[in-house]
Amino acid sequence: MSKTLQYLYDPLCGWCYGAIPALTRLLDTTGIRLELLPTGLFANHGARPMDDDFAAYAWSNDQRIATQTGQDFSEAYRHLVLADRQQRFDSGPATLALSAVAATAPAREYDALKAIQLARYVDGRDVTSAASLVDILQALGLSEAAALLAHPEPALVSLNKARTRQAQELLQAFAARGVPTMILDSAGQRSVLNSSALFANPEALIEQLVAV
Repeated sequence: MSKTLQYLYDPLCGWCYGAIPALTRLLDTTGIRLELLPTGLFANHGARPMDDDFAAYAWSNDQRIATQTGQDFSEAYRHLVLADRQQRFDSGPATLALSAVAATAPAREYDALKAIQLARYVDGRDVTSAASLVDILQALGLSEAAALLAHPEPALVSLNKARTRQAQELLQAFAARGVPTMILDSAGQRSVLNSSALFANPEALIEQLVAV
């Protein structure tokens, strides 16, 4: 029976970064096909300046995620990202980068998402910078996506809008309230999975997916 896991995310979502170990294990264990859909949650109207209050809130939340998942939120991230008042909290550039990968090497989008998250949360790199994102894609061997991102054409912008629109429509259709959100499509029947299981009980989630 064909199963697809639609994973709705934002590349600047700390919980989406925290979910990576469990999600990777789930994919390796179940063999379910993954469809990544960026929501644009922190892009456009969802973007905001990185001020002192928001930086403190983000760091506090990140420490909670680290405790639950074991993911690393480094001091480099704290000092080079959260303390940079010129760097906005804006997932638009990273979302466009991931759409460039989806357009040119769709099987590598998950790799690109993980690399962008590690660049931000571990290396303290500015993933709101197109130049930085181009470097990340090139380092992954995604030269076609990097070139597309360096000089975005209307087709890429349209694809990016279509992907975020699809994700937002799914969030609305399933009354989902944030990211990460997982929607399982099993032989045409779709249902929302409990995303908190990625952090609390990934083994039970894997058993559930295998049993469906």
